[in-house]
Amino acid sequence: MSDVQNWIKETVTGNPVVLFMKGTAQFPQCGFSGKAIQLLKASGAENIVTVNVLEDPEVRQGIKDYSNWPTVPQLYVKGEFVGGSDIMNEMYESGELQSLIKG
Repeated sequence: MSDVQNWIKETVTGNPVVLFMKGTAQFPQCGFSGKAIQLLKASGAENIVTVNVLEDPEVRQGIKDYSNWPTVPQLYVKGEFVGGSDIMNEMYESGELQSLIKG
């Protein structure tokens, strides 16, 4: 496993809620990333760790390889890949995201 893959694994397993996104929680750089942050906050998530994939091309590609998911944002809860903003939205509407975050 590469250094980037090891770093990603440590990040997602060492923090309860991790969002790989374009930009930051305070200044999202795309609509999907902004929506993902809004959904997490509305679900009661605290201490969200965000990783700005625009700062490092290796991380940007590495997270896609790690999850085998082609797009960003990507949400991880308790080390498990949850999905992107569309999946997060569906889960929020059903109440599943709130349960996952608080569980």
